[in-house]
Amino acid sequence: MSNSPFILQEQEFQKLKTVLARLCVECAARVVLLVDRDGQTIAFHGDIRDMDTTSFASLAAGNVAATSSMAKLIGEDTFPAVVHEGERESIFISVIGRSLLVVVFDERSTLGLVKLRTKRASYEVASILEEAIRGESAYAIANNAVFAEITDEDIDSLFN
Repeated sequence: MSNSPFILQEQEFQKLKTVLARLCVECAARVVLLVDRDGQTIAFHGDIRDMDTTSFASLAAGNVAATSSMAKLIGEDTFPAVVHEGERESIFISVIGRSLLVVVFDERSTLGLVKLRTKRASYEVASILEEAIRGESAYAIANNAVFAEITDEDIDSLFN
């Protein structure tokens, strides 16, 4: 997946929301978030209660960045997942290229179930994000072709 920014169209956003909603139900999760590695929330589904999603997304991204640095120190390229198990609630973070799929769950679910369901959802999310990047590239190429036909003389004639 590319590191450059891209525009997520409404149809792609709705597809992502559908995947997150299904994952939330399948995992009996409290909330599922899709976050970029810069700490911005892309989409979420579930009960956020009084959760500060902006801070949570930033901290999740920072956590993955720190964990990735630790992986490199021990000779690993990366850790594809990060788990935090609490007394009542736990967090599972799956790294998908430049995005993070974050599942917050409680005792109604198990880590094994969350891992299993998140793996399939990760492939779907990656596919949708790749589709968005391809669409953005096609849009940029089409727009450049339109402007390629305009000459400096055309621009000068518009302003004279």
